[in-house]
Amino acid sequence: MLDFTKPAGVLVKTTLVDYPGHVAAAIFLKGCNLRCPYCYNTGLVLNTEPDDELSSVNDLFEHLEKRKNVISALAISGGEPLVNPYLKDIIRKAKSIGISVKMDTNGMLPDRLESLIQDPELKPDFIAMDIKTSPDRYAETMLAKPLPSEKKVMADIIARSAALIGTYPASQREFRTVLVPGLVGEEDIRNMASVLPKDASWQFANFRNKSCLNPDYNNIPPYLDRDVEKLVNLAKSLIPGASLR
Repeated sequence: MLDFTKPAGVLVKTTLVDYPGHVAAAIFLKGCNLRCPYCYNTGLVLNTEPDDELSSVNDLFEHLEKRKNVISALAISGGEPLVNPYLKDIIRKAKSIGISVKMDTNGMLPDRLESLIQDPELKPDFIAMDIKTSPDRYAETMLAKPLPSEKKVMADIIARSAALIGTYPASQREFRTVLVPGLVGEEDIRNMASVLPKDASWQFANFRNKSCLNPDYNNIPPYLDRDVEKLVNLAKSLIPGASLR
């Protein structure tokens, strides 16, 4: 039995940026199955966020009930929501009171993703997937480093998740990439584009070298504006819906 009174994640009570076209609440849940070196949500990923900085699931439910006439949506992020035990209960609650659900995912758990999509009670209304680098380079973001022979498996996992999300209408999905020097270059853009739907909304953001999970990444300069433009234009030539956020 889950305890809905325990700290579960960071609650943002109102946001205009986490769910396109909606006034939303957002919950950033604890736990992640990746260790991306540039990640800045380190407290959530490593489960070291102080409890007094976190909200419980009950806190979230109370907020949604109180503000359901103002908030039309809930964005569920992390960390990685698919590893969090409260995810299904949160989706059920939001949908039961008429609130749309957007879920962010890293694409590494396609079986769990597919089970949500196939369940009418749990199917998110919108899914955003982070695509971090070339699918065959995901070993560089893993908690436990896979063997060289497993790299193709990692690539197949990312391709499968992208295909699952591709079953959604284009207006109900997006893919996101942080332009991290050393992890995302021209060849990586081409490789990522090869697994995305051609009508994808592919949103880019430049890397921020601050509070990175791997402190060495705090010393890596972000791409210059001209380099960002070049990479985004390359992406746009492959996926017309690519843009810089």
